[in-house]
Amino acid sequence: MRNTLVLCCVAVLSAISGTASAQDWTKSKWGPNDEIGAANYMTPELVVKAASLVKTGKTYALGIPVTSQTPAYPPRTYKITVVQPGQAGSPGLGPNKATYNDDILDTWVGIGSQLDGLGHLGVEHVYYNGNKLADFADPNGLKKLGIEKVPPMVTRGVLLDMAAYFKTDVVKEGTAFNVKEIEEAAKQQNVEIRQGDVVIFHTGWLSLIGKDDKRYSAGEPGLGVEGAKYLTGKGAVAVGADTWGLEVLPFESKNVFEVHQILLAMNGTYILENMDTAALARDKGYEFLFVLGQPRWTGGVQAMINPIAIR
Repeated sequence: MRNTLVLCCVAVLSAISGTASAQDWTKSKWGPNDEIGAANYMTPELVVKAASLVKTGKTYALGIPVTSQTPAYPPRTYKITVVQPGQAGSPGLGPNKATYNDDILDTWVGIGSQLDGLGHLGVEHVYYNGNKLADFADPNGLKKLGIEKVPPMVTRGVLLDMAAYFKTDVVKEGTAFNVKEIEEAAKQQNVEIRQGDVVIFHTGWLSLIGKDDKRYSAGEPGLGVEGAKYLTGKGAVAVGADTWGLEVLPFESKNVFEVHQILLAMNGTYILENMDTAALARDKGYEFLFVLGQPRWTGGVQAMINPIAIR
């Protein structure tokens, strides 16, 4: 009987302890008003160090062109309309006959190369730094964690070539990148992941667009749960890949987009999706200056982006 009581007490204490630790993620280490998460790791000193990586001046566009045919997570779509306002039936505006085109976008923002903001994905309607959906989400824009709050990302970028690591052109869907794979790939490339880095995986998956859109959308290789915890523990500002969802699919368990939860909600670490890493991988550009200034749509959840890698 005494042993039974002891076991019961231990179980209750463990449950209480587990509940408390599970809630720790709702309190940012940067304070209750913080809205930029892991971007706090970026400092002027880190920018200076990252700039020293530029040796050749070669630049790489990491964003992909977007069309109405670009595969995207359903029901996301993209449409552009080009118009010539006030010019129909006339040779142009003024005596100099000036003419111009304007464009109108009817699109979901989470399509093509994109930045996931901290208001994108949560846990049971609780988001980064304990922000509850009912308190900050509005159809007219987020009241907190908007994409306009993200400061310019200028820091060291690290490319982990997982296609080279697995000795293939395209890493197979369902292949998870966890501590073993990340550390071994980094060692193979002679790079070290440091606090303040942007870490990007090359898998070859993006090459499927236009060739096998069905396979591209059905799954992907990617970051695993253990790997996500490892990179947030290292102090990564953002983690990206040349895939549409960054994390491994099929998922490692019954949990849905758990890696997104670990990165965005629990650690304030940004996600970069559909990064065009092919040229960087060909050139073995394993570390570089990473530069991103996203559109500052007030209250936005995500942003279409074209980050630049400079070597």
